[in-house]
Amino acid sequence: MSRALAGAINARPQELGGALAAFATAFTMFAAYAILRPIRETMGITSGLQTLPALFWGTFAGMLLVQPVYGWLTSRFRRSTFLPWVYLFFVLNILGFHAWFNAQADHTWIARVYFVWVSIFVLFVVAVFWSLMADVFSREQAGRLFGFVAAGLSTGGLAGPLLAARLAEPLGTINLLLVSAALLAASLGCLLLVLRWHRRHGENTEPGVDRDAQLGGSALAAFRQVARSPYLALVALFVFLLTWVSTFLYLEQQALVAATFTDRDAQTAFFGRLDFWVQAGSLLMQLFVFGRLFRWFGFRALIVSVPLLMTLGFATLALFPTFAVLVAVMVVRRIGEYSITRPSRDLLYTSVTREERYKAKSLIDTFVYRGGDATSASAHAFVQSAFGLGLAGVAWCGAGLAALWAAVAWVLGTRSVEVNRRR
Repeated sequence: MSRALAGAINARPQELGGALAAFATAFTMFAAYAILRPIRETMGITSGLQTLPALFWGTFAGMLLVQPVYGWLTSRFRRSTFLPWVYLFFVLNILGFHAWFNAQADHTWIARVYFVWVSIFVLFVVAVFWSLMADVFSREQAGRLFGFVAAGLSTGGLAGPLLAARLAEPLGTINLLLVSAALLAASLGCLLLVLRWHRRHGENTEPGVDRDAQLGGSALAAFRQVARSPYLALVALFVFLLTWVSTFLYLEQQALVAATFTDRDAQTAFFGRLDFWVQAGSLLMQLFVFGRLFRWFGFRALIVSVPLLMTLGFATLALFPTFAVLVAVMVVRRIGEYSITRPSRDLLYTSVTREERYKAKSLIDTFVYRGGDATSASAHAFVQSAFGLGLAGVAWCGAGLAALWAAVAWVLGTRSVEVNRRR
């Protein structure tokens, strides 16, 4: 039975325990986030559409404060110590928000703080998780297993909204935060299983190197690593352009949803349905498509595919600027990002040093990512106010950004293949 299951997920028998523990970690972690996400989207509208650029800058400032703290943790403590503490920290945060929502009747400022916090939370827990995956699995293993591991995210993304829909009425919306906290605590337990499997069976460590050793270095080492490495700088540019493409589309979505659904509950329901279909599509892609595409077409074609699709999607939206087309393009973008771009981008870090996997990767996935969000939100507001662009005009700008993103993806894919060959 174990051999059959290993064959079904493209794993070898000795890898099955690690792959299943990684899947379970991803599942429970993203189910916790999936309960929080629809509330965040509604809170973003509740706080006022005009405040969204400011909220993105607030998230960026939060990343700027948190990143050195995370760098210090990775430098001073063993992996088995600082990783659980990161997850435990966010469990306590969720419990704190539950108490705050119940203690204060006016939720305007809570909505703003909550929006910023969730934006930081999801990037950090996911970034920490994929840093561990790049450390635990070799590049060859990652090519076979990352699609299955990423399917845990999509499965959790499906289970979270369904669980929230079932429990929202008997428990109340605010008490769903307790369910999210419990799921994240379960994710911490699964993470410890991954660490235990790696100590016994891991292949992605040089002989004689302590797999759980502290990384050393300074709290700000990640900034120097990205500045000195052309390869990591190219990864950072790829992520930066990804956020510009995503944010331009996201802000147009928020404006149209606010105009289409005037009731807060209807907005939350729409976002919940959107999340469900995105996660369902992502799950199918991750389970049955990613590994085969990697094997058939290679890494370079895979990493450039979504930027090319978004170039076409934005052009279609510019020609047919309707709510239905925008939702379709948003669904394609998110499915492509979760099922292809995210695993491909995490594969890039299997070719860097162990310290870079935890420090530089975290910097790129959090600080650079939210920096792209903040700058693109301000740029979006500028082009709308300065040139009076509507949906079609913004879509043409998005098409140009996506084309530039595709060019960077092609160069990065070529460089990654070359780096891997030299290794």
